[in-house]
Amino acid sequence: MTPWIKRLLIANIGMFFVQQTMPGVTESLMFVPYAALLRPWTIITYMFLHGGITHILFNMLGLYFFGPRVEQRLGANRFLWLYFLSGISGALLSFWLAPHAALIGASAAVYGVVLAFARFWPTDKIYIYGVLPLEARWLVIITVVMAIYSGLNGSTAGVADFAHLGGYVGAYLYLRWLEETKGSKRFRELAVQAPPLQQLAGWKRVNLQSVHELNRDEVNRILDKISAQGLSSLTVQEKQFLSNFVPPDDRVPPAS
Repeated sequence: MTPWIKRLLIANIGMFFVQQTMPGVTESLMFVPYAALLRPWTIITYMFLHGGITHILFNMLGLYFFGPRVEQRLGANRFLWLYFLSGISGALLSFWLAPHAALIGASAAVYGVVLAFARFWPTDKIYIYGVLPLEARWLVIITVVMAIYSGLNGSTAGVADFAHLGGYVGAYLYLRWLEETKGSKRFRELAVQAPPLQQLAGWKRVNLQSVHELNRDEVNRILDKISAQGLSSLTVQEKQFLSNFVPPDDRVPPAS
């Protein structure tokens, strides 16, 4: 659990309880496209509102499963820009294509996080409902097709399809901008700082059973690399990533 994922989860769940106890909060903070100029704050606040248990559950699960690795990869500041720009672009596309549809939910922002995950780890498998394996890139492609089809047919299920598409668009443009202005290699290196090698000394005692399945293949790859080439062969990102799984008691402090 990375710092901003934890804070966003707390903020969303906290606001959900506020919605249940304070009448009028949802109406005041939801994004209504035709009234956006009169209530400009709603382009941000709508992301922290949800319409029911199922709605917030799926959004928070998506944030929990995909968000930590993306935050680790981008760094805290760039992750927040990604998250909020995705949510804002979702509202703007809905403003353009569905001006009478009120919006609530973190879906557009979470979709932006999913797109970043698929861009960095396109072949990582996601298990739909815990059973059906699907590569991350195909998850994005399928959800794009579904959103376009549903949106063009009136979004009869009440899903904010154009907001979801807007989240993808905003995330894609932001990541491309990072790559064009910073260089993909450069911005990935600046996002993390390598821990001292002493902190990775207990790498042999990493408990793979406690590693989430989304991270397990990457941890295995890094451990195999250490076995073959040694700790010094790891990149900055690999060292930072592995440090999350080395047992705390095995992290040897640097000599004073």
